[in-house]
Amino acid sequence: MRYRFDQLDVFSAVPLKGNPLAVVHAAEQLDPSTMLAFARWTNLSETTFLLKAQNQDADYRVRIFTPERELPFAGHPTLGSCAAWLNAGGVPRHPGVVVQECDVGLVRIRRSGAHLAFAAPPLKRSDPLDEALLARIATGIGLERKAIQAHQWVDNGAGWCAVMLDSADTVLSVTPDWSSLAGIKLGLVGAQKAGSDSQFEVRAFAPMLGGREDPVTGSLNAGLAQWLIGAGLADSNYVAAQGTAIGRSGRVSVEYNGTDHWIGGQVAHCISGSVDFPA
Repeated sequence: MRYRFDQLDVFSAVPLKGNPLAVVHAAEQLDPSTMLAFARWTNLSETTFLLKAQNQDADYRVRIFTPERELPFAGHPTLGSCAAWLNAGGVPRHPGVVVQECDVGLVRIRRSGAHLAFAAPPLKRSDPLDEALLARIATGIGLERKAIQAHQWVDNGAGWCAVMLDSADTVLSVTPDWSSLAGIKLGLVGAQKAGSDSQFEVRAFAPMLGGREDPVTGSLNAGLAQWLIGAGLADSNYVAAQGTAIGRSGRVSVEYNGTDHWIGGQVAHCISGSVDFPA
């Protein structure tokens, strides 16, 4: 059983500087246990499987797996899967807009040249973090509680919570204590200095996904955009940098048009070929 396979780098125009994603095409014959086993084998933060759409309004369907479980939605797999689908000859029903079907529903993706952007799904949870959780987070990032200037759940199905620190430099200085952050999917955000090519520095810690920092995170940035813009902490259009602390240079564009928060970036193709699965 041979399937078309791509590996891409998302939120970067340059290979090896974004967040890698593995994509298996036309995966209808693969069962979920095989999908999960392959995601464990690739050992990437996410691996996706493209299938025929079940919803008549969608262009394709995607299933998203970490090495541990299936996700209802994730950001960089959305853009990377769309890029792979288009590169394989996919033609959207509506020019300039691709509609992806996943477990959170239908997600619209805009295409403008090499740039792709998805409409952020609504937040499932957006209340402030409680003090017990904030105390754990402060311990986990090695800072005093007063260093956290603002905070909120930014959960759009991926489970993220987020805290704002006083600067990008403070965000980059953090060394996470993974044991203290156990079970917490945490985003950090801090404003850049004037003159930077981005307005914010973002980091994403996901201990339950192997105790590692995520290079560039679409779902987190989608949640952050709705929080920061809604709270007046960010302009309606901005660029976030992510991955700096681990040698990447991801760039995430955010645009709020009064209706949708569009989360975008470029995608670099790194590997194209085929993968064999046991019959």
